[in-house]
Amino acid sequence: MNPPTPAIHAEALTKRYGRVRALDGLDLHAEPGTVLGLLGPNGAGKTTAVRTLATLTDPDSGRARVQGFDTVGHGDQVRARIGLTGQYASVDELLTGRENLEMFARLHGLTTSAARERAEALLSDFDLAEAADRGSRTYSGGMRRRLDLAVSLLREPDVLFLDEPTTGLDPRSRMQVWETVATLVREGTTVLLTTQYLEEADRLADRVTVVDHGRAVATGTPDDLRARVGGLRLDVLVHDPADLDRTGELLGSALGAAPSVDPPGLRVEVPVTDRVRALMHASHALEGMGSRIADLDVRRPSLDEVFLSLTGHTTAPTETVEAVR
Repeated sequence: MNPPTPAIHAEALTKRYGRVRALDGLDLHAEPGTVLGLLGPNGAGKTTAVRTLATLTDPDSGRARVQGFDTVGHGDQVRARIGLTGQYASVDELLTGRENLEMFARLHGLTTSAARERAEALLSDFDLAEAADRGSRTYSGGMRRRLDLAVSLLREPDVLFLDEPTTGLDPRSRMQVWETVATLVREGTTVLLTTQYLEEADRLADRVTVVDHGRAVATGTPDDLRARVGGLRLDVLVHDPADLDRTGELLGSALGAAPSVDPPGLRVEVPVTDRVRALMHASHALEGMGSRIADLDVRRPSLDEVFLSLTGHTTAPTETVEAVR
């Protein structure tokens, strides 16, 4: 039996804007019915990658296929199979939510009755039915984003591109978008998600590609990427910087591992292999310090630490050509 056709496959994509190399040999791969997260700061190449895969721009070199169709040679076939939501909601604020959906449905070629039926279903799916006949300019940021997502799903795409879909949303709205994405994937949609939010990539992505300066510097599951910077860490926070060295000595002796001390963060960190054993031994060793210990916990490395270890900097946004393209 032949393996399924990849939903997304890109090899050695390059793209220049003047002197800026937005893509520098980028490779991407996503299997059907999964979420591929592109993690990186502004300027890393994420939006340019989406624009290239969605046939909005051609690569200078390299090639990409979506559902087996070349994005340059068979753009019409690609566009018939994808949905796209950009960083900013693109709905018409002069129209109601229902009118927006019906208008875009008609532009996609649906008949009047089919457009009305599809709009009604999406308004229900995205919890917008009660606000359907209000002007979209009155919608909250989360409601606009959900309406924008609904527009991108009018044709029930096989592949959905989400370019930083929760930027600027409050935590509740962000959770609603996450739940929507998870539902779509369960129903078989493939999602390419660009994000700066580490928790978002961790929560949604089956695989994460870390992008920096237009190229993929690592790809794997979130846990695979964490393994690159080690396993579990015991973290101890103190109130007073004067207690850092003593805390490190006690933990090193109790756990048999070299601690690292972070004075600005008032933190002592020790690599461990067993969560329960580490907490028991650390608690016993630090018992005499009492209230001078602010917190003690065992955690996995964050994706931000992974990104820092791979690139030498964090995912904090930077101002580059991509931020305005």
